[in-house]
Amino acid sequence: MFPKLVIKPVQFSFLLLGVLFVLNNCKKDDDIASGLVQLNSFGPSPALRGGELRFIGTNLDQVTAVILPNNVEVTTFKSKTPELLVIEVPKATVEGKVSLKTAQGNITSKSLLTISEPIAITSFSPAKLRPGATLTIEGTYLNLIEEIIFSNKKSVTAFKSQTETKIEVLVPADAQSGVFVISNGMLDPILIESATPLDVTVPTVSKISPSPVKAGANLTIEGTDLDLTKEITFPGGSKVSAFESIEAGKIVVKVPANSQDGAVKLGLASLVEVSSTPQVSMLLPTITDIAPNPAKTGGKITVKGKDLDLVTTVTFGGNKTGSIQSGRTATEIEVNVPADATVSTVSFATAANKSVTSGETLSLVKPSISAIAPADIQVNKELTITGTNLDIVAKVKFNGGKEVEVNNPSATQIKVQVPVGTISGNISVVATNGDEVSSEQQLNILASTASVITKMPTSAKPGQKIRIEGENLDEISEVIFPVGVTATMFGSKSNTVIEVFIPTKTKTGVGRIKFITTKGETVESPEINIQGIDPIADLSLVFFDFDNLGRWWGDAGVNEKDPALTVDGSNYFRVNQNCNGWTGFFWRNGANNFPGNVVGTQISKYVMKFDVNVLSPITGGEFAWRMKGSEGDFWYRWKPWEATGSYKTDGWITVTVPLTAFSDGSKGIVNLASITEDFGVAFNAGSSTVNVCIDNVRLELK
Repeated sequence: MFPKLVIKPVQFSFLLLGVLFVLNNCKKDDDIASGLVQLNSFGPSPALRGGELRFIGTNLDQVTAVILPNNVEVTTFKSKTPELLVIEVPKATVEGKVSLKTAQGNITSKSLLTISEPIAITSFSPAKLRPGATLTIEGTYLNLIEEIIFSNKKSVTAFKSQTETKIEVLVPADAQSGVFVISNGMLDPILIESATPLDVTVPTVSKISPSPVKAGANLTIEGTDLDLTKEITFPGGSKVSAFESIEAGKIVVKVPANSQDGAVKLGLASLVEVSSTPQVSMLLPTITDIAPNPAKTGGKITVKGKDLDLVTTVTFGGNKTGSIQSGRTATEIEVNVPADATVSTVSFATAANKSVTSGETLSLVKPSISAIAPADIQVNKELTITGTNLDIVAKVKFNGGKEVEVNNPSATQIKVQVPVGTISGNISVVATNGDEVSSEQQLNILASTASVITKMPTSAKPGQKIRIEGENLDEISEVIFPVGVTATMFGSKSNTVIEVFIPTKTKTGVGRIKFITTKGETVESPEINIQGIDPIADLSLVFFDFDNLGRWWGDAGVNEKDPALTVDGSNYFRVNQNCNGWTGFFWRNGANNFPGNVVGTQISKYVMKFDVNVLSPITGGEFAWRMKGSEGDFWYRWKPWEATGSYKTDGWITVTVPLTAFSDGSKGIVNLASITEDFGVAFNAGSSTVNVCIDNVRLELK
């Protein structure tokens, strides 16, 4: 019975230990062309029964059989090409000459094939043992062995003892269970596998306590061979390699803060991981009291209980997250109530991805109205509302469908201007969480002789004539556009209509028009978006112009120069397709022509500007502007369609973005010179038709 033999591919050489015999070192092209069969060399010799024997020559694909001594005929080839024959040496082969059988006649070698007695493993013991213990291998010709390779390719070349019939070797700490291999260590080695796998001992876990266990506390793991453990992975992914104590029967280890319920994994030097059958169960906090109840949105609650130091997140009604205040203890924490929280139970989550809910519902106080004054009032006049808990009011609703946002209310008083279009009736206050309370007292709207704006465009361009409708407009003596630009050109003007040309120096963007009456009163218009393009203040601060400063990559869009669309006669970037999810528009990196060094740390003094022409309404998603560098990955998400559901510019406008608006989620940019990686913009987080032109992306002093 011959052992399993594994031989790596052999590169034949005339100097390889005398293994290969040169029979003919001349190979002529005319022999190849004529189909003459030639044998140049064969090997190895000595050969192993059951091993490979190789023949090198010319036209060897015409060989029909190999005759080995003593008259052992082989007709099955492991490989057969014109230059190479490979056969397996039969067990009956003995020493002697070999012949190749061909149609041209037999070719007999001049040299003898010799046979080597095989290296063999007859047994090994013990069948199971710990790393570091002694493995005894018995067999034949073991004195020729130079290397033992364990199943994870762990090689050992130093043995405790070695004779022709026995090897003693220490099993390395990182050995794994499985078949092992012995090797004679030659360039083309003989590799003998063990007939059965070696079982290398791994730890077993029989008990985990305490259960449940508190994060940060000691956990005791009991079992066998635990001292082989190098690392413990807790459910949730945290790894611990520093133990409080470790021995064969027990490990004491501190539980990571974010450990979850589940099995622990013991990592060994062999990279094998052993999962425990007993499970870790994480302790939950206990809630005994929440006060005050009802609580005030924007205020604080005090939570009492047990193990509250485990709490990482507090969630109120409406899925709103409150902030935990400093100074917490295991028995008491203080939490800010979100301004938009609603009535519900309160949930307390831990880093273990577990949560517990308060037993009772947390009620919330509502604002109340005790009086409104004056009760008889004209529109555009100031109304005073008194009551309680008015500091949580976000807006005031008037009869007629009008509402006004509240700024800086106190707990007992709110002052707002009665909006145009209000009709007599009750008012109501709406809290930050949506709770609405109506007044018992009614507001009586008096007739007004003051100028009132009832209708005007929501957007227009400098130089364009706009029509403003309202009441008592003939009282208006002066029209002032942002910022402080007085109109000088008018169209028709009457009690109900004013036509006015927007001055060319009007500041672009969203603003309000001021109207000064003959009596010196000031009336403000609703918001209007003055659309137009700002001149480029400094060409050296432009970092995308799509002429010399284009994109390096992107998923969609091309450079265009349509005379009907170009903003300044040069190239611009255009994308025109349906976008769904991440779609890159234009990007460069490596700080390529990015003027961050000019700005440096003066982040608050600079803005980013870009000219844009939105040709079709955008209805969803966002334009994700990115500046990435050594300080972090900073984003600004431009989505003016979010509030209205649709957005179209009707021409080129300049959009201004403060550099302070870029954030990596926790902080803003400190030094723009740190932006040395990706910068550009992509569509993301939604889907929409996007038909947009963009040009002249630049930095500018405010």
